[in-house]
Amino acid sequence: MTITGKHLITGEWEHVGHLTFTSVDPRQKVASPVLFYNATPEEIDRAAVAAAKAFQVMRTYPATRLAEFLDRVAAEIEALGDVLIETADRETALGIPRLTSERARTTGQLQAFGALLREGSYVEAIIDTAQPDRQPAPRPDMRRMLFPIGPVAVFSASNFPFAFSVAGGDTASALAAGCPVIVKAHPGHPATSELTAQAVKKAVDACDFPAGCFSMVQGDRIEVGQKLVEHPLIEAVGFTGSLRAGRAIFDTAARRAKPIPVYAEMSSVNPVVILPGAIHKRGEALAEQVAASVTLGCGQFCTNPGLVFVVDGPETQAFMKQVSERMDQRDAGVLLNANIERGLVQAVQETLTREGVRQLTAARPDEGTEGYSYPNTVLQMSGETFRMDAGLQNEHFGPVTAFVVCDNQDDMELALDFLRGNLTATIQAEADEMDAARRLYDRLREKVGRLIWNGFPTGVEVVYAMQHGGPYPATTAPATTSVGMMAIKRFMRPVAFQNMPGELLPDALKDGNPLKLWRIVDNQWTRG
Repeated sequence: MTITGKHLITGEWEHVGHLTFTSVDPRQKVASPVLFYNATPEEIDRAAVAAAKAFQVMRTYPATRLAEFLDRVAAEIEALGDVLIETADRETALGIPRLTSERARTTGQLQAFGALLREGSYVEAIIDTAQPDRQPAPRPDMRRMLFPIGPVAVFSASNFPFAFSVAGGDTASALAAGCPVIVKAHPGHPATSELTAQAVKKAVDACDFPAGCFSMVQGDRIEVGQKLVEHPLIEAVGFTGSLRAGRAIFDTAARRAKPIPVYAEMSSVNPVVILPGAIHKRGEALAEQVAASVTLGCGQFCTNPGLVFVVDGPETQAFMKQVSERMDQRDAGVLLNANIERGLVQAVQETLTREGVRQLTAARPDEGTEGYSYPNTVLQMSGETFRMDAGLQNEHFGPVTAFVVCDNQDDMELALDFLRGNLTATIQAEADEMDAARRLYDRLREKVGRLIWNGFPTGVEVVYAMQHGGPYPATTAPATTSVGMMAIKRFMRPVAFQNMPGELLPDALKDGNPLKLWRIVDNQWTRG
């Protein structure tokens, strides 16, 4: 296993002379005294070579052994105790309750992938038996299943130091598939990343896995990630972050002599449609719910509701005023880091320069906090303004939302046709508005990966049915999900076996079904 940077447990480092960086406490804007080191091309190469060697071993492991390893990783993360939570809080200011919950989600999804492996049907075994007497030509015996794709590079996210980080969903799903992983830790929480990596290392040693099955590289320079993606032994990339960074990684992977898939989750404004009946019957409650959803986690969620579509009218005007008042009344939270604060300031300022956009909340440039922060903000524009300017769909990563005020239902439907790809879309409506909702959903289905009824998009469930993905620019691969059990499919590829002798077939495709899997045999689901 390769980990670059100072080891918080051993207190040792090997990379004196490398460019260094450190984490910063977002509440106080105070840098940590602990230095971390940008990985060199030589270190990245060693990690990739070790991963390729480990793959030759891991690809032979039965699913049950991979499951035991994932369970052990979860146990080692839990064994870190309060030090992991406290370290993450110092580096992210996300708060002890939120981080405790996120750690539970992280260990829970590792265990959930272990359960998936033990059940086994994720390999999608399909058998079409031979028909030697078929006319006009015989049909051969064909059998197909999924296999791991090879070493995977995973880029940690800034806003989820556990669940989308070193041992988060991308890492868990890739390891579950049987793929070695090289994590590019996020520079916003390097100490948290080191602790988590040490927990994974303990699991690697305890389960007697090859050392190269998991590595982590640190770095705050773009070149570290570029070198990792460019390495010829990397077979796929998992990424969660900004559109700019995700697209750069995607383009880098496409330029390789051997292009590889990049599963990047990048930018989403998660439109929420609130129909007049819902405002009439539940306006006050909805105003509070909108404000709560927009400011949850200081707005630093990929599912933050950045656009709210409404139909103009007296009740709508009063509703927008209620939302704005509630946003003004809420204290500004602490943002993750200086880059996010800087990016948010620039994004909102740029939006406000566009014709037809105005701010409904108090224009407070400084909330008086010592930490990184931005005031809770509500913007407004018309449906026509929204349609005429694609830049109004740019994400504001923070506690910011914008009302799109449409003249009527037809104007709203037309505005929704101009939406780019998103992770989610939500409709708030009453029972007597079902026909209108149906027409809206018919449009929104083409724009997003998850449709929500009378709820809000913030939050995901780690379940089989979850779809956390969407058309570009939400992701680079709309047919896949980065959350839930189906995330494993990103890091597997199908192989078919034609007229293969039984002794040469993998167990999942053998006639006797020794693994007792659910399989499709001659067009029928069966465990026989």
